[in-house]
Amino acid sequence: MKANNLACPIDGQPLALEQRQLSCAQGHSFDLARQGYVNLLPVQHKRSKNPGDSKEMVMARQRFLNTGLYAPVAQCLSEMLRTNIGPGREHCVLDAGCGEGYYLDYALHYLEEHFDLADLSFIGLDISKEAIFEAAKRNKIISWLVGTNRQPPIIAGSVDTIVCVFGFHSFQGFHKIMRLGGKLILVEPGLDHLQELREVTYSEVKKSAPTNLDEAFAAGFTLIEEKVLRFKTESIKNQPLNDLLMMTPHFFRASKEGKMAAANLNELVLTVDMVFRTLEKTGLTDEGVEKI
Repeated sequence: MKANNLACPIDGQPLALEQRQLSCAQGHSFDLARQGYVNLLPVQHKRSKNPGDSKEMVMARQRFLNTGLYAPVAQCLSEMLRTNIGPGREHCVLDAGCGEGYYLDYALHYLEEHFDLADLSFIGLDISKEAIFEAAKRNKIISWLVGTNRQPPIIAGSVDTIVCVFGFHSFQGFHKIMRLGGKLILVEPGLDHLQELREVTYSEVKKSAPTNLDEAFAAGFTLIEEKVLRFKTESIKNQPLNDLLMMTPHFFRASKEGKMAAANLNELVLTVDMVFRTLEKTGLTDEGVEKI
């Protein structure tokens, strides 16, 4: 496990790796799983017995992303990461809510063409054990962690860049572990994202704007860039369409009739509309007060 900035989820002390076990000075220890990941989600941080995506959702996401239909999204994210990484210095990248690891794995392979990987460390964090189990199969260089964005098991001020792709935002948690001047890249659906699928699934399509950033500003972040990626997919067949539906919130929000209508689609061309926003940890809240 390459990351050397992991923290005990119980007391926040640094974790040190000895053989296949991470331990802190207080004696709390966590075993590395045979697949290479580590579970840093103690029972007291769980809100359910098995939080996060189920195995079925994880496998659906993996099948869909492996088709390459979202490769332009991964490419755009990777290019943004490249601009944030300075040559000749160590840089830690965290994917907060990494799922089964597609985007971080793509980014690593992109970045290794431009940087010495010895200077980079990559951490994938997700609350779903099923997701991290699959992520660990995808890439052995990345440090994969089961944990929560609310209380990331990472040493304060040690992360340079955080990416959060359709993930749960915890701006307080992100702020704590990020160094001053670090960047947070949020990737979220735009107003027209998957509109064709939503038109089939819902009787009335409601458009939702990306996350309001007032909480981020209050935590000490400043918005420095916003860009939109919009494109039409090729014609998508029935199985990938159903995988896509299962990996989105629409699977839970849609009615039984809506799900059946989507399940019966033979093929569909979709609009991909994503918003990329880069925020910087400035140390100042939205009221101009310095925040440590």
